[in-house]
Amino acid sequence: MSKITENMKESVIVPVVVIEDAKDAVPTAKALLDGGINVMEITLRTAAALDSIRNVAAQCPEMTVGVGTVLDVEQAKQAVEAGAKFIVAPGFDEETVKWCLEKGIDVTPGCVTPTEIMAARKLGLRVVKFFPANVYGGLKAITNLAAPFTDMQFIPTGGVNTENIAEFVANPAIFAVGGSWVCKKADISAGNFDKITKLCAEARKAAGK
Repeated sequence: MSKITENMKESVIVPVVVIEDAKDAVPTAKALLDGGINVMEITLRTAAALDSIRNVAAQCPEMTVGVGTVLDVEQAKQAVEAGAKFIVAPGFDEETVKWCLEKGIDVTPGCVTPTEIMAARKLGLRVVKFFPANVYGGLKAITNLAAPFTDMQFIPTGGVNTENIAEFVANPAIFAVGGSWVCKKADISAGNFDKITKLCAEARKAAGK
């Protein structure tokens, strides 16, 4: 297990962070750190994403910054050049996964079917994203998928919150959980960084951390 993967497991929550203004990236990273989380997934859903990754990588080295919503190799390359330490994809793209593995970059593709899980496993992955978890059956689905894939673990994203996080993390098939509920886009844009810290601390406490 790499240091980055260890950070995900220790943080329990991998925050999905949508930043619309790059100046908010470092304050958001510091708010997460203050709440006990030292990993963040900045999504490529906004034009400010790459600059946000650059800012965090350069100014907040104690934060392990990665990139989400990666759809192809070119996006992965741009994000890594900006300073992203890990790649998260909504689905499984073999070319992107192979490129990451060749470059020694941690990658977590989205896999929700047995076929996708087998494809990821064949390439050596043992942790995959399960997204959107609430649409594809949540914890019940993950538990059933884990039965034949005993060496695989999942990071469910979508539908996880402070109220149900304990149930998720108690399941041995869960590696960590993802989500934006601890750092909502509106709170980031409004500069509500104390609120983000509070939500992170509450979520980790609910998870038993």
